[in-house]
Amino acid sequence: MRIHAVSDVHGAWESIPAAAAGSDVFVCLGDLVLFLDYADPGQGIYARLFGAPAAAHYIDLRTQRRFDEAHEFSSRLWAGLDQDRNSAVEAIVGEQYAKMFAALPEPTYLTYGNVDLPRLWPEYLRPGHHVLDGETVVLDGVRFGFVGGGLLSEYRTPYELTPEQYATKVAALGPVDVLCTHLPPDIADLRYDVVARRFERGSRALLDAIIDCQPAVALFGHVHQPLRARTRIGRTECLNVGHFRATRRPFVLEL
Repeated sequence: MRIHAVSDVHGAWESIPAAAAGSDVFVCLGDLVLFLDYADPGQGIYARLFGAPAAAHYIDLRTQRRFDEAHEFSSRLWAGLDQDRNSAVEAIVGEQYAKMFAALPEPTYLTYGNVDLPRLWPEYLRPGHHVLDGETVVLDGVRFGFVGGGLLSEYRTPYELTPEQYATKVAALGPVDVLCTHLPPDIADLRYDVVARRFERGSRALLDAIIDCQPAVALFGHVHQPLRARTRIGRTECLNVGHFRATRRPFVLEL
């Protein structure tokens, strides 16, 4: 079975068909939305609403971890917006989702990232799109488990959970052969982004599940430029499938 896995697509829908070509199973581990583009501040929802200079300044504040200042700056911009904040954001997210789900092949097995808006997905899903979150599916005798979302953070992204909520979803999977999540397990080398120069959130519950159940493979994303893209825990190969918006390449795995 040939698996093509992507994560952190962030609006790069035009590259999805080529990434899926030749796969038996296509897996998408979330973060479909492009809200901010750190590499190009002129792209994304924030720049569309407030302009590239404002997006660049907001990114700079966040990169320097000046979160209070970033929040105050952004609050002033939102307060001056001549339309309802939620309506404005969801309209643009809807445009992105319409293009993204039209590009995803059938079948695709996917879960949410921390910047996604799960309640909007049903409007855009096609019959061959299978969304799993704290759920499993058996494909050709191989049991896949999926857990979506992120953990609470200073970035206040839309789909963040408490550690307890996240652990409950991980526990619901039970033993699996392939563990598919947006977040990495809580291992420092897998969580550290060498470009942003910061640790991203990782899950202790995922790490415990890997240690206890020893799936053959754990696939994840979230960290765009990790210090290490892979490591082994016992018999489990832990693999960051990559920042798809930057690479435009799937991670290819044959089982």
